[in-house]
Amino acid sequence: MSGQNEGQWGLHEARAWARARLGEAGIDSVDADTRELLEWACNASSQWELPTALTQRQSEALRSGVRERSLRIPLQHVTGRMFFRSLTLRSMPGVFVVRPETEILAGFAIEEACRVVADRGEARVVDLCTGSGAIALAVAAEAPCTEVWAVEKEPDPFALACRNRDLTGCHDVHLERGDATEPITLDFLDGLVDIVVTNPPYVPANEMPTQPEASADPHCALYGGSADGTQIPSKIIRRALTLLRPGGLLLMEHSPSQAAVLREHATRVGMVDVSTAPDMTGRLRFLRARAPQ
Repeated sequence: MSGQNEGQWGLHEARAWARARLGEAGIDSVDADTRELLEWACNASSQWELPTALTQRQSEALRSGVRERSLRIPLQHVTGRMFFRSLTLRSMPGVFVVRPETEILAGFAIEEACRVVADRGEARVVDLCTGSGAIALAVAAEAPCTEVWAVEKEPDPFALACRNRDLTGCHDVHLERGDATEPITLDFLDGLVDIVVTNPPYVPANEMPTQPEASADPHCALYGGSADGTQIPSKIIRRALTLLRPGGLLLMEHSPSQAAVLREHATRVGMVDVSTAPDMTGRLRFLRARAPQ
């Protein structure tokens, strides 16, 4: 690593070193992780802002970050940040790391909120099991004239959601500490909500992730509470039906293996226009259902 002794490390040399180390560690996303670690170490917002040579401080940060990532620590825990649609959010151990497919779910909620605003001038959205606050904050940032409430039971995610609210400047998002499945939670909104959006714990017992990074996510944010993972989602469907105004829309992320079961459950409790939307790879991942008129 010539150049480091003088406090400088050429960008091309640094990038090659990071790619090699991450590849040796078995990281699948070597190129993407190298880009993010370089931007993080150099406090740059894009590859175009990277310096031609890293300072000693930047070099030390990159080496430290690559070492941690090589131990299969999630990239978002190494950098302390994660990206969700237009937002840069804080990340921390003990809180579920947002996934790219959930951006699609947030997009559905934003589109529906904008449609409601166009019809009525305002919209109300509730995000159940908000975790880091990603969905709620994205809706607040992208859907004007929309009032957003977000519910989280666990203390660490709730604290992070509060921090992300301050970081993004979405101060009008109402954060509620409570159990999203309990009727008392947000009961003052019963029958008044246009959209309930949720990425609840839903993973079935036989689909629990095995990759080392996923083990950093808290079990309570993954496991759906029963062998098939539908216990918690089913309770969320019932709670959503009570919260929604007539014609209001429920949007829920789930496992592809649960698509038919959750459609059947939504229909059984009285919801209408029930369907499942695909993710970016065509897998059926998102329940859509409306409260009856």
